[in-house]
Amino acid sequence: MKIIKPLKRMNAEIKAPPSKSYTNRALIISALANGTSVLQKVLNSDDTLYMIKALRKFGIKITRQRNNLIVYGRGGKLRIPDTSIYVGNAGTAMRFLTALASLVRMRVTITGDKRMQERPINDLLTALKQLGINAYSLKGNGFPPVIVKGGSLVGGDVSISGGISSQFLSAIMMICPFAKRRINIGVTGELTSKPYVDITAEVMRNFGATVENQSYRKIEISNNGYFANEYLIDGDASNISYFLASAAITKGYVRITGINPSSAQGDIRFVDVLHKMGCGISKGHDYIELKGNDLSGISIDMNSMPDTVQTLAVVALFAKGKTSIHNVHNLRVKETDRLRALTKELRNLGAGIIELDDGIVITPKKYHGDVIETYNDHRMAMSFAVAGLRIPNIKIKNPECVSKSFPDFWEMFEGMYD
Repeated sequence: MKIIKPLKRMNAEIKAPPSKSYTNRALIISALANGTSVLQKVLNSDDTLYMIKALRKFGIKITRQRNNLIVYGRGGKLRIPDTSIYVGNAGTAMRFLTALASLVRMRVTITGDKRMQERPINDLLTALKQLGINAYSLKGNGFPPVIVKGGSLVGGDVSISGGISSQFLSAIMMICPFAKRRINIGVTGELTSKPYVDITAEVMRNFGATVENQSYRKIEISNNGYFANEYLIDGDASNISYFLASAAITKGYVRITGINPSSAQGDIRFVDVLHKMGCGISKGHDYIELKGNDLSGISIDMNSMPDTVQTLAVVALFAKGKTSIHNVHNLRVKETDRLRALTKELRNLGAGIIELDDGIVITPKKYHGDVIETYNDHRMAMSFAVAGLRIPNIKIKNPECVSKSFPDFWEMFEGMYD
């Protein structure tokens, strides 16, 4: 249990932690590359450690030098894992490794914890089957564990649904350079979380792939492999949101360094959301500054920045007027059903809440402290820690769950009080 102390006014400088999204994509791609790559300033978290452990089972040698990883790529020629692969509740690892296993000429089993076995993956399995891969759900229910019998990635045309998770599309994209024929991907329905596909394409291009994105409806990718490279991991736009929010609700100040304001990450635009609510912002080559001010509620589509929805919901508690967040139905299949979890915990604090099928409406009221159930969701813990800066007696259950994406969170959060 973590007790959060109120903070009168934030005044801090924060260095952005490395991005999980970039780290896991760079790990997959450098493992497939031909030669030795250096990944600089990588994130060291539960999710990235699951990825590293799994890649080693595929025969990839990975060594650490301070904050860098040396990845000895095998040019797409992977070893057969001698045991099943376990990824906990790491969604990117589950989806990306399922596609990666299609390059192995034997049966590979990939599984996760109880929640992971409730998170859908059938759209990805269906796409792999179109490409000549025997991939299926072990229980026949469209959820992990999954079985992949690969070695025959033929290429050609494939269609994939974009409505549940953009990670399915990213997973297919990253293995395309090793298909026998060039792959043309057609996306059916409206693609959710488009910026994550931009991140995937950016990393692929840095390792030599040709990626042509036609308005997220058709994506064409070369089949000439990857070359090794030195690659610097960007700062994490999702994880800086908690410090931006802290300054916003305390009418304080924060300067965040080591972050690219023009990053492909959708969550980088969270600072612009706070600006729209009333905060002052300035941006430089590798920093963002925010000055808190009186906040006003907004109505906003958060589909392109879903990992900051919980942060925004907490900020909305201290705004004047209602805040309506919509077009984030996919939050229901994350580490927990985030819309339901937000509804319950915000109501427990005294907020007026309307839960929508694809969002949430928050009406500020008078608040009181409570014990926050995190549902083993790192973003629930970090978001509600921000609420505790203004609401006394907030207690966070299972605070250790932040290690999934941000192991240093509590140390950096407590540094704001200095």
